[in-house]
Amino acid sequence: MTTRRQAMRVVCAAALSMAGTAAGAQEAGWQVVTTAQGGSQRFAAQTLGAPRPASQPMETETAVFVDTRQRYQEVFGFGGAVTDATAEVYARLTPSAQQAFIKAYFDPREGLGYSVLRTTIHSSDFSSASYTYLKEGDRTLGSFSIGHDMRHRIPLLRQSLAAAKGYGTNMRVFASPWSAPGWMKSNNTMLQGGTLLPQHRDLWAGYIVKFVQAYEKAGIPVWGLSIQNEPMAKQRWESMIYTAEDETRFLGDHLGPALKNAGLGDKKIVVWDHNRDLLPQRAGHILSDPKARPYVWGVGYHWYETWAKGQPMHRNVAAVRAAYPDVPLLMTESSIEKYDAARLQDWANGERYGSEIMADLNAGAAGWVDWNMLLDMRGGPNHVGNYCFALLHASDDGQLVYTPSYAYMGHFTRYIKPGARRVGATTSRSTLDTVAFRNPDGRLAVVVMNRADGPQRYRLMIDGLETAVDIPARAIQTVLR
Repeated sequence: MTTRRQAMRVVCAAALSMAGTAAGAQEAGWQVVTTAQGGSQRFAAQTLGAPRPASQPMETETAVFVDTRQRYQEVFGFGGAVTDATAEVYARLTPSAQQAFIKAYFDPREGLGYSVLRTTIHSSDFSSASYTYLKEGDRTLGSFSIGHDMRHRIPLLRQSLAAAKGYGTNMRVFASPWSAPGWMKSNNTMLQGGTLLPQHRDLWAGYIVKFVQAYEKAGIPVWGLSIQNEPMAKQRWESMIYTAEDETRFLGDHLGPALKNAGLGDKKIVVWDHNRDLLPQRAGHILSDPKARPYVWGVGYHWYETWAKGQPMHRNVAAVRAAYPDVPLLMTESSIEKYDAARLQDWANGERYGSEIMADLNAGAAGWVDWNMLLDMRGGPNHVGNYCFALLHASDDGQLVYTPSYAYMGHFTRYIKPGARRVGATTSRSTLDTVAFRNPDGRLAVVVMNRADGPQRYRLMIDGLETAVDIPARAIQTVLR
């Protein structure tokens, strides 16, 4: 036990040392910030050689090409989820670790600078137990109360919002339900799928309205909602099935009008909120409906089709972006499943984040929202044992443990800000991946990833200028100009 705790202290100390290294990257000129497997630092910053006029690269050379004249989607933001599990584990951290958590996620220079938070409407699997805000069978909604959330979740959300405001961040909070109360459903339980009974559609819409009103009264402004988390998944935990037609009709005929009639018509609605595999079908059905379409802000999706079908379907994100260029696409949940404490520091976990974020952004995503922001050393709490990884975990004695995924996420969130515009970026070799953005302040951020086992040198060519950059093996870096 002593050895394990000492090892975790090393991990924590190494992760915290990375916080200050990127400050120099904010100076004028071309700079590169690098995180590499086996390196002692994260976000290690250095100044690149003076740029010179670009020349024709040879066929044998490796190059990264950036053309800022090519402009694509605007960034909505990056973030994570404050679940019951996250809030419960946060409450068990030491005071200094709690402060470190807030800084790690919301400091825009030395942390991740999150600008989006997701939360749940009553319980999900990442709660210690199933619960709702209503007494069984109360069709008047008179017993509605968010008292459960006032113990842990709302205090953490309040602290997060206050911290973000202190850093000058415009934080957006959106909420997702995992299931209606069991008595409103065909299977009479919140678990194992089931469908919303037709006679309770208005009641469930009213419940969601009550949630928004109660949270806002508690000091948590709700930017938006998704209609249902993973509406085509029958899970052993809280889940509820909507076909495309069911979701369309619930939004167009029930939830949308209920929000509007309650004076909440400004709340943004995210549809689908499930995997990329069925994304084009669901988006096409809802967005073609004249009653539902006016209520839709964007389309959300998750990454879990990779576990069942092998390869992430980024092509479906690109297809929806091409078909509906005016509709933002938002990655609303990601988590590495099948938790194993022995894999907590696996570099491959971070590389998965890097490659998936980069591919989604290149496919047209406007933002990327991770799942639990903090879990314990068992990957929970989770009342059905669906344990997962998070970017940060809490040791048994209340300290933070940083993972490689945290650093990989930071190479995007620290340097690509809301309102940034993706610009043209590609490589001459498949051994490197890249994406680039022009920030609202005019600064360019070019993210480059090397998953090869050896270092590489590449010519970075931006708008007719170039400089040489070295990237270590198994590394990610962000070039700032």
